[in-house]
Amino acid sequence: MDQETSTSDISTLAQSLAQATQSLATALSNLDSQFASLHAKIDRIVAAVDDGELQASSQPNSGLHLKLAELEKANHELKAQTATARRKTLSPMVTALLAKEGVEGDALIETPIVEKALAGLSIEQRIAVKAELARAGILA
Repeated sequence: MDQETSTSDISTLAQSLAQATQSLATALSNLDSQFASLHAKIDRIVAAVDDGELQASSQPNSGLHLKLAELEKANHELKAQTATARRKTLSPMVTALLAKEGVEGDALIETPIVEKALAGLSIEQRIAVKAELARAGILA
């Protein structure tokens, strides 16, 4: 009886191995067909790139060119406006110091005149006044 059980076990085992082998063959066939499908898609993409069909990403839209030109023009105009615009107001302290030397506050002032007017101030105060005059566009 031991031999019959062993033969039946071997036969069951052989059937299980045959089913497992069949399942693996089916899975391998599915993977092979998926690989072939992906390979075909990749070949089409490479061919499209080589033929130059995919040029949309390399050539910007003409609408974007127009918008860029408009923005550059507006930027240039704003830069021109800021170059011509000058700050006309000065702090009361700077105005008083310049008035003592007889300098009008909104005219262009030359550096020697400013040095003479600021002679009584400390270095830090002179730097602050010169910076304010430079921001106002009055220091020449």
